[in-house]
Amino acid sequence: MVLKIKIQKINEDAVIPEYAHDGDAGMDVFSTKTCVLMPNHRILIGTGLKMEIPDGYEMQMRPKSGIALRDGITVLNSPGTNDSNYRGEIGVILINHSSKPYKIEKGQKIAQIVFNKIEKAKFIISKNLSKTTRGEGGFGSTGLR
Repeated sequence: MVLKIKIQKINEDAVIPEYAHDGDAGMDVFSTKTCVLMPNHRILIGTGLKMEIPDGYEMQMRPKSGIALRDGITVLNSPGTNDSNYRGEIGVILINHSSKPYKIEKGQKIAQIVFNKIEKAKFIISKNLSKTTRGEGGFGSTGLR
């Protein structure tokens, strides 16, 4: 199945996302400006794109593994979510976790997007929850080895 997304370029420098390889889950998104991201700072980078995400879906914004590993640059609210009712410009919140300034060039890949089906939830108040072998164990309860 192919999910069809209406897309609008609002900046002449915007690049329409595409899958780089068969089997890829994410498509690259690109910066529409050149700027410098200082160490331990964050910035909102516009993509020059607006999208109409179908009802029942979300678009997630995820880091690029190469610049995360090599340069310490990642998506701050990873994964960032764009809801189906949002019609504004798609933006990427990047943060520089390194000790060096990082130059972002216009036309550079800055993140990737993935589309997911979303299930709606309804909470049911209950005095009891089912028992499991894990129980309330969490936050490192299984140890490191």
